[in-house]
Amino acid sequence: MALSVSMEGIEARARDLGVDLSAVDLDSITLPAGEDFGIVSDDEEVLRGEDLPELEMGLSNIIVVDNLPVVPPEKFEKLENVIRKIYSQIGAIKENGLWMPVNPETKKTYGYCFIEYSTPQEAELAREKTNGYKLDKSHIFAVNLLDDFEKYMKVPDTWTPAEIKPYTAGENLLKWLTDEKARDQFVIRAGTLTEVYWNDARKLAPELVFQKQYWTDSFIQWSPLGTYMATVHRQGSQVWGGENGFERLMRFAHSMVKLIDFSPGERYLVTYSSHEPSNPRDTHRVVLNIFDVRTGKVMRDFKGSADDFTTGGNIGVSGVSWPIFRWGGGKDDKYFARLGKNIISVYETDTFSLLDKKSLKVENVVDFSWSPTDPIISLFVPEMGGGNQPARVSLVQIPGKEELRQKNLFSVSDCKMYWQNSGEYLAVQVDRYTKTKKSTYTGFELFRIKERDIPIEVLELENKNDKIIAFAWEPKGHRFAIIHGDGPKPDVSFYTMRTSNNTSRVSKLTTLKAKQANTLYWSPAGRFIVLAGLKGFNGQLEFYNVDELETMATGEHFMATDIMWDPTGRYLATAVTSVHEMENGFQIWSFSGKHLYKVSKDHFYQFIWRPRPPSLLTAEKEEEISRNLKKYSKKYEQEDQDAFNQLSEQDRKRRTQLQEEWDSWVAKWKQMHEEERAYRRELRDGEASDDEEEYEAKEVEVEEVVDVRQEVLAFDLDQE
Repeated sequence: MALSVSMEGIEARARDLGVDLSAVDLDSITLPAGEDFGIVSDDEEVLRGEDLPELEMGLSNIIVVDNLPVVPPEKFEKLENVIRKIYSQIGAIKENGLWMPVNPETKKTYGYCFIEYSTPQEAELAREKTNGYKLDKSHIFAVNLLDDFEKYMKVPDTWTPAEIKPYTAGENLLKWLTDEKARDQFVIRAGTLTEVYWNDARKLAPELVFQKQYWTDSFIQWSPLGTYMATVHRQGSQVWGGENGFERLMRFAHSMVKLIDFSPGERYLVTYSSHEPSNPRDTHRVVLNIFDVRTGKVMRDFKGSADDFTTGGNIGVSGVSWPIFRWGGGKDDKYFARLGKNIISVYETDTFSLLDKKSLKVENVVDFSWSPTDPIISLFVPEMGGGNQPARVSLVQIPGKEELRQKNLFSVSDCKMYWQNSGEYLAVQVDRYTKTKKSTYTGFELFRIKERDIPIEVLELENKNDKIIAFAWEPKGHRFAIIHGDGPKPDVSFYTMRTSNNTSRVSKLTTLKAKQANTLYWSPAGRFIVLAGLKGFNGQLEFYNVDELETMATGEHFMATDIMWDPTGRYLATAVTSVHEMENGFQIWSFSGKHLYKVSKDHFYQFIWRPRPPSLLTAEKEEEISRNLKKYSKKYEQEDQDAFNQLSEQDRKRRTQLQEEWDSWVAKWKQMHEEERAYRRELRDGEASDDEEEYEAKEVEVEEVVDVRQEVLAFDLDQE
């Protein structure tokens, strides 16, 4: 085995031997066979197993433009100027990067040209923008990448049938759902480590499932049903899962990917990247790929400038709204849509093409959202014509694109739409100008989607000038909560869409006054809610039972940045991420507000519960289980008691061990003290000062002068 030698070591050895390295002809040196002096070659086996970055090779920055006019020499310059004008608007053409071949016999052009750009991204954009460009009636451009010709030339002339591989059973991706203790998993990312844990509330501690260093380059993400764990890397994204841990299931190649998004049914993965333009005046180049999660195949890609993807949504990377594509139709992943200028483009996943081959035209549309369960789009159009044409909210059915309901709104300054997760209700929060236009007030338009003709109710707060801080629907329920007010401690109001006699009227349940809360977190199972005060309120928590309209408990997680319910609604996690330099880590609470345990982690970045798929039980079966819950609960009560006894036994053993350690320590020092008795007597000239009774107690009274004052008497010298 060769020893590795540094260059500094070689130079030091050369100085010792009196050798001038600058005078040595290194090319004339021949190494013995098999000797490498510790210098590993690029083609060594030790490097072949590593994932090395792939270099971009080939001619991917050159395009071929076909169907150009065939012109004589006198028109050559004119045609070149026209082509250069068209293609220089897309990207920077290299010097001498435009070449039109000429037929040496006729002296005319062949009808095609080559254009070389600075980057492959600009070449792709040029192909996308100008393929099919109509120069005139007889000349419609056909544009291809030069690399594509090499790919097409490699297609064999003879067809060979695909190799049919024998069937092999795949991984059980849902094995984690069969945990005997019905525990939930969560993943955390701290420092360079990514770790998956069971939440074991009985043991008051998490149980490690899987741990990996440098698992991702930026962030991690669960798929919506919890089947996959996705990681993000410079070369693309990967998904992981399996029966006995986390095995890599699929790779999705997308260079410099920045964001990812799963479809609700986990069938597709959307990846996003943006690239710096060569011209500073241009916007970023955006690339979007939609992959089939199981096969890794690219089903559709979208490319263009960032300006093409900045309409609506939450602003993300490079000013692009995210998610760009919003999925509809429930868990079937049948439709996805994006917002454009005066259009909503709806695509179907059967063909990954525009529905009916055309976009839904809506003049001045600024926002839209899908029903969580049905193929229904709600869209908002602001006022136009200086207020002459009112704003409106419309419900559009897909795929027919017929309008189900419309509501005109006047004097609107802003609008937000909130779907209830069962798709039964839609709340539209409308901010309106007052008559003086100097201030705004807020009201709600409540749509009952499942009822005939979709009736709409108007809700205004008792003090309609109150600022709306937060709004949230109860999952799997008919109630909603609003945080409102202008003071440092706002109010929290609860409303229901059903009254006691089941009439369709919205009514208020209660208002909680002066709460330290600015965010709302409903339990996924409904009924319970956490009123949380983040940021300025420093992590105040109030666990509230909406059925009983009473506070169950209060708590605090100082400087908390994130709050997350587990998918069952049994436990709540609060976390302090590395936004703050102190107190990094997470805490677990019961649904009723009991603090269970705390874990501290330096450089803590993420905490995410693993989602659960919907229950396979019917509503009737769930109702039957609820009726017989006491019978089923006996088993779990016994398990809880066993776990409690185990904890008590562990605590007793721990106390006994501590007592034994203390007694051993005391005995050790007593023995040492006894062994040194003779030595101490010798030091004290034979006196045994260790005996406690060999002393004499005396009481001594001491008088202490506290203060001395001198009185100066003045005498009358005349009387003396």
